[in-house]
Amino acid sequence: MEYINLKNSGLKVSRFCMGGCPMGGYGWGDTNEQDFINAIHEALYSGVNFFDTADTYGLGKSEEVLAKGIDGHRENVIIATKFGVRVSGNKTIYDNSPAYIEEACNASLKRLNSDYIDIYQVHYRDGVTPLSVVLNALKRLKREGKVRYFGLSNILKKDIPEIKENMGEFISFQDEYSLACRKNETDIFQIKEDLEMTPLTWGSLGQGILTGKYNNNVKFQSNDRRSRDTYVNFHGKKLLKNLDIVEEMRHIQKEVEYEYNKKVGLSAIAIRFILDYIPESVVIAGVKNKEQLTGNIEAFSWNLNQDQIIRLCKISEE
Repeated sequence: MEYINLKNSGLKVSRFCMGGCPMGGYGWGDTNEQDFINAIHEALYSGVNFFDTADTYGLGKSEEVLAKGIDGHRENVIIATKFGVRVSGNKTIYDNSPAYIEEACNASLKRLNSDYIDIYQVHYRDGVTPLSVVLNALKRLKREGKVRYFGLSNILKKDIPEIKENMGEFISFQDEYSLACRKNETDIFQIKEDLEMTPLTWGSLGQGILTGKYNNNVKFQSNDRRSRDTYVNFHGKKLLKNLDIVEEMRHIQKEVEYEYNKKVGLSAIAIRFILDYIPESVVIAGVKNKEQLTGNIEAFSWNLNQDQIIRLCKISEE
């Protein structure tokens, strides 16, 4: 495992962060709680100390499952969770109000069975509450010992001026990024440079298309969000382009296995690309079982060479 220090903090984290969206048990097909717990145990055994979740994943279920998985190991792990998205009836509401931040934090602490959250992240901005007001609410939680550090999620370079007014207050930011989704690449590099925050990538496996498990006849169950056209990685021309990317990944997989004399799955190729292409980054990837976790952490103890990175960039350019 590789580790880095998150900017502006005293936190040393694994460069692989186990994502908690599937742990919510909603929208990813059939899942099993014990499978998630086994995957968490395998992550801990393998040196993963960083876990990312959110209060909206399964409406709190993900945080509860994570708490079960890390039971007895809380002091050895870094937990990042998020606030700012709530559900009212059939409506999804973005809410960064101070009152809701406090309510959400207390609820997450209870579900996580913890006295504190290591990194409390703004999931989405609500377009109403100024960042300075959000920050004051977060600082209050920090003074109370409930939160250690603050992070941001789903921000772009247009957000830089407002964040820069609070330079150094946030230690990390999350954006979608993978070989299947490079649209945020320029923003990520600019935010990383201008604001001196550590980038965390979500959707790092393109919701699974980069694992090599799917072909152009892919079908999902109705309880899997990827069946919807909004999950473009599995539909139309985007699917075909992604399959071309996967084919190039297979060629590179053979080269890596030959050079390093070790088994390396396609998930590991996708993860290693991010780690090598974006220095000092952390890859977030959700898993549904121990086997998927094991495949993801095959991304360590080797590197892609410059030619391989160039080929992956070329085949995946948008």
